[in-house]
Formats: sequence, C-alpha cells, structure tokens
Amino acid sequence: MVRRSPQWINSTVMFEALIRYQEGRLPRSMRLWVEQLLELDGEPKPGALLPQPHVVRTD
Repeated sequence: MVRRSPQWINSTVMFEALIRYQEGRLPRSMRLWVEQLLELDGEPKPGALLPQPHVVRTD
C-alpha cells in the first residue's frame, strides 16, 4: 500500500488539533499525526505551539 501525505490541511482543523494537543486531549493516532506533521519530539509543552494572549494593564 502506498503511503499518502496530505496535499493541504484545513487550517480550522489544524488549529483545533493544536489546541487539543497542548491540552493533552488528542487520541493517540491524532497526537502522533500532529507530532509527525510538525516534527515535534513527543511531549506537549503548555504554550509551546500557540501564542498566549498577553494581558495589558492600563492602571
């Protein structure tokens, strides 16, 4: 069987997968797919993939 690689990825789906990956809520198969696609080492690090919102105080 020939292994297929994606030609394109729906950005909404990928964004949701990244959020769930960071939260540790992806099934194993999906987690492995994200790690392979983004060449990650395996352990999700909180805040490592997506930018965190910054709180600006205006006191």
